[in-house]
Amino acid sequence: MQYRTLGRTGIKVSPYALGAMMFGAAGNPDHDDAIRIVHRALDAGINFVDTADAYSRGESEEIVGKALEGRRDDVVLATKLHLPMGDDPNRRGNSRRWIMTAVEDSLRRLRTDRIDLYQIHRPDPDTDIEETLSALSDLVRAGKVRAIGSSTMPASDIVEAQWVAERRGLERFRTEQPTYSILSRGIEAEVLPVAQRHGMGTLVWSPLAQGLLTGRVRKGQRTDLLRAARYRHLSDERRLDAVERLIPLAAEAGLPMTHLVMAFAIAHPGVTSAIIGPRTMAHLEDLLAGVDVALTDDVLDRIDAIVPPGTDVGTLDMAYLPPALLHADLRRRPVGDRSAA
Repeated sequence: MQYRTLGRTGIKVSPYALGAMMFGAAGNPDHDDAIRIVHRALDAGINFVDTADAYSRGESEEIVGKALEGRRDDVVLATKLHLPMGDDPNRRGNSRRWIMTAVEDSLRRLRTDRIDLYQIHRPDPDTDIEETLSALSDLVRAGKVRAIGSSTMPASDIVEAQWVAERRGLERFRTEQPTYSILSRGIEAEVLPVAQRHGMGTLVWSPLAQGLLTGRVRKGQRTDLLRAARYRHLSDERRLDAVERLIPLAAEAGLPMTHLVMAFAIAHPGVTSAIIGPRTMAHLEDLLAGVDVALTDDVLDRIDAIVPPGTDVGTLDMAYLPPALLHADLRRRPVGDRSAA
């Protein structure tokens, strides 16, 4: 396993990061099996583990904590906060009040005294970014957190956060965690270049497009992928059409689809690591078998012809949408002000 520098932190991480979202009730409820998956990944050279407090309401962090006992110093451990952790409206978001509580909860579940990378899971339009950065800076100075990062931030928000940190003498986001795959290439236009400009590492999620790019979901065919019934983007005709063109390309390249799409994700110079989220040992073994795959320029050119650079084919159901896209009143003047006369 080769290692890459996480932005300008000096921290060395593997190009594959082990994502723990599928550990716990939401995926694999067998703690012992999930721990074996973690150990197999570490033995294969993966040293970057990413989880979040919201994954199975803390159960994922608990599993990771148990799995890393005796091996904690060998792992770059990342987790996230922001998503709801209860019905209380203050047990979520990016406020100082919640950050200071959430970090202690995560440290306890992870059985550790520090988090290597602490990330805000989503932007929080209700909280001043200075408030968030100030709280996170205090955690770094207290030694509870080594570096801080963002996730799914639009490029303009990334730049604003960097400016605020510089003006106020606060810790700055050292990483960004956006979605990225052959079907979701929108970040190539601005997010990745902005992250590179500011020396940020990039940890991308869903390189397999939630299973759509495994080839297990085909147009007009039944699928055994359980989540296909829950997510609209897994039945999006535009995305399925692209998959149908990618499958023969992978076959001609002599590669399983999973190896093609993972190799694509880590080939971009702005991508530090791509998160894999295996639910079973078989899923992990399949992905590990492709770690030495390097795509040729010809294959990458053919992928570009199917999904042009900087293009998103449809939208993931769980993708972050800024307020201006969620609330019609933010993009529509009052009726009386809409005419030119």
